[in-house]
Amino acid sequence: MDINLILSNFLSPPILFFFLGMLAVIVKSDLEIPQPLPKLFSLYLLFAIGFKGGVELAKSGFSQAVFLTIMASMIMACLVPLYTFFILKIKFDTYNAAAIASTYGSISAVTFITASSFLQELNIPFDGYMVAALALMESPAIIVGLILVNIFGDRNKGDVSWSEVLREAFLNSSVFLLVGSLVIGVLTGEHGQEVLKPFAYDIFYGVLTFFLLDMGLVAARRIKDLGKSGKFLTSFAILIPLVNAAIGVLLARFLGMNKGDALLFSVLCASASYIAVPAAMRMTVPEANPSLYVTSALAITFPFNIIIGIPLYLSCINLFWR
Repeated sequence: MDINLILSNFLSPPILFFFLGMLAVIVKSDLEIPQPLPKLFSLYLLFAIGFKGGVELAKSGFSQAVFLTIMASMIMACLVPLYTFFILKIKFDTYNAAAIASTYGSISAVTFITASSFLQELNIPFDGYMVAALALMESPAIIVGLILVNIFGDRNKGDVSWSEVLREAFLNSSVFLLVGSLVIGVLTGEHGQEVLKPFAYDIFYGVLTFFLLDMGLVAARRIKDLGKSGKFLTSFAILIPLVNAAIGVLLARFLGMNKGDALLFSVLCASASYIAVPAAMRMTVPEANPSLYVTSALAITFPFNIIIGIPLYLSCINLFWR
């Protein structure tokens, strides 16, 4: 792997501010991002990435490549929770295994945004329709997780309100805003891009930096929860993203994606949700322990992907695309 790629990613301001947040917790600083600013940052990033993706999708149009990429994304979002569930059943009960599997079948929008920023710094082009894949990969894993709980769990099948599950999967705030912004970007096109350029484009990196500073604070506070899960979950949280990314790279090569799209697709396959899925699991699978699926995704997989994973996946892509 090219060490320069790691340094390029590691030495970018947003990543360094992520570490600053972790350092603040380690040295017991009173640094804190006041509520509700982290929620506002999250909503802004979802809006901006969705809108920009919609604009790019309007420029490129709908094609066979767009359709195949979206189909591959949704298939991965269904397959990952299936096979990871049976791996997790070695150590955990049905409810925890399903919750963790759903977390890793879904995606992290912030990891995707970080990868997009990494590509822009390296001047590697990518297509806006990848945002559509991002939006559509978040919900299927929740549905698959609930199906696994109903098949293998010992709860009464009537205990689950499927209308509430579907509502949480498709209408939770992150999915709704992302898809809505994407549609608005498609409808307004270049005119919308010009109107919202100062807000959606110019301040994007500043908001991303503050958001990652807060994520560093949160991740460092969650690390102590890993002692409850032992080495198994820690190993899982690192190895499974590597496996999923490898599958993503091979699929991207088979589908003929360019390097930028291939990286974003592999990052989507390798990332884990710490917002949408935990919210859904807390409501629908209260038997599962949130400290397991939230901590593994946020304190291990998220830092691993943004520091090591993204440049590692790009190195593999450069090798296969050579």
